[in-house]
Amino acid sequence: MPITVNLDILLAQRRLPAGELAARVGITPANLSILKNQKARAIRFSTLEALCRELGCQPGDLLEYDEYDAEGDSDD
Repeated sequence: MPITVNLDILLAQRRLPAGELAARVGITPANLSILKNQKARAIRFSTLEALCRELGCQPGDLLEYDEYDAEGDSDD
């Protein structure tokens, strides 16, 4: 998938455990893990807003588009 979620990088930079972030954002640790491990197919704007608020970042810091990965993507 051409969209990468940089959650693991932001968590490491902030030295914030994933479980604590999940609690702050109001999602289950399992759902946060799905995002972190690039398995998510969608994200709610309310979740994205809460992640950005808690991590002190912009959506573009969290999500990245790789046009070269899009060319070979056959998941659709």
